[in-house]
Amino acid sequence: MIQFQNNEIINLPDITEIIFKKVEKKYLKVLLLNTFCYFIIASLLFFLFTEKVITKKMPEYTGVFYFVFILFIISVFILLIIGFPKRKFAIRDKDISYKSGVFIEKMVTVPFSRIQHIEIEEGIFSRLFKLATISVFTAGDSSDDLEIKGITKEKALQIKEFISQKING
Repeated sequence: MIQFQNNEIINLPDITEIIFKKVEKKYLKVLLLNTFCYFIIASLLFFLFTEKVITKKMPEYTGVFYFVFILFIISVFILLIIGFPKRKFAIRDKDISYKSGVFIEKMVTVPFSRIQHIEIEEGIFSRLFKLATISVFTAGDSSDDLEIKGITKEKALQIKEFISQKING
């Protein structure tokens, strides 16, 4: 009979040794354009709400509402610019990793053995800059487990082919 053993691992792998690659610099333009379009729509809705509700019920606070809204928009753009250089990915022999974050740094690693399928997407602005998003899905979840935005379409296709070969190979 084989006796159960559960040995302690002494030497853990050093995650800091992973060499991460930055996403394309052009992707910052895509982020800013997408956010700008979102805020145009949000600003129109905010203006309508402010004029219909706030101005009639609390006219003395109208300026404060506009100031806070503009401050929020500026903050979002600043966070996008500050957080952009922290978007990085790495592909190794057995897994793919992505890290990002300004206040909370997040790193996701998905082993190839868990990957079910991969999708490549191109948004309107991404297509203009010849960029794509690669989404990696694992078993048991309907959403993507890892998403790398802002890589060239050629690179996304290469990554998809590499992972597909690892999965099937």
